[in-house]
Amino acid sequence: MSNLDDSRFNPIFNDEDEYGEGGVATIKKVKVKKPRKYKVLIHNDDYTTMEFVIYILQKVFAKSLEEAQAVMLKVHNEGVGICGVYSFEIAETKAEKVNQEAKENGHPLKCTIEPEA
Repeated sequence: MSNLDDSRFNPIFNDEDEYGEGGVATIKKVKVKKPRKYKVLIHNDDYTTMEFVIYILQKVFAKSLEEAQAVMLKVHNEGVGICGVYSFEIAETKAEKVNQEAKENGHPLKCTIEPEA
């Protein structure tokens, strides 16, 4: 037998209306927004070889030879190609890796990220 006031330990039911009736327990559902996705883009230039672009697509983006060739041709013909769509941190890391690899190998290849529509 305790002399503790039980109302302190149950705050959900502690609210009483004007008639002395207790409140109703409710569960609030919190909606979590999905994180925004980002496209990783490779841009065409007049100096980077097609072979190097295929190498980058296979090494950094784990593309098969056929997938890498398709993206490389899109970059070559249209000026830009999508390498993949990722969360911001992953997209940023992959773009930095491409830019670093291109610089180390003497290519002016440019890789950027942009938010997915």
